[in-house]
Amino acid sequence: MTSVHEVLGVAVLAVCFGSAVAGLVSYRRRAGGALVAHSLALAQTLLIAQAALGLLLLSDGRRAPDRLHYAYGAFALGAALSPWFYAPAEGPKRLLWFAGTTLLAGALAVRAFMTGL
Repeated sequence: MTSVHEVLGVAVLAVCFGSAVAGLVSYRRRAGGALVAHSLALAQTLLIAQAALGLLLLSDGRRAPDRLHYAYGAFALGAALSPWFYAPAEGPKRLLWFAGTTLLAGALAVRAFMTGL
């Protein structure tokens, strides 16, 4: 199950950075679409799945080599979900919030990945 957590971690990194770039480009061009919204939602879904799988590993007694792994993982999840509370209700700034926090979540996920090896 640890290998699934690692593979999912790589998927989280790829999707977070890909969807963040797509969101920032769409914001810049003022042309956000359903594909961008779905990719940002996929990044959030993968982060939730990664955290849930990490909790399953933790409950099974498998610990990360560095305690910072848990902090970076929790901060990445929190960053990705924060726009639901703080972003404007509508408009282009909402897309910017989601894209920016997804980029931040991707950066934190890189740190979580590096501390988990």
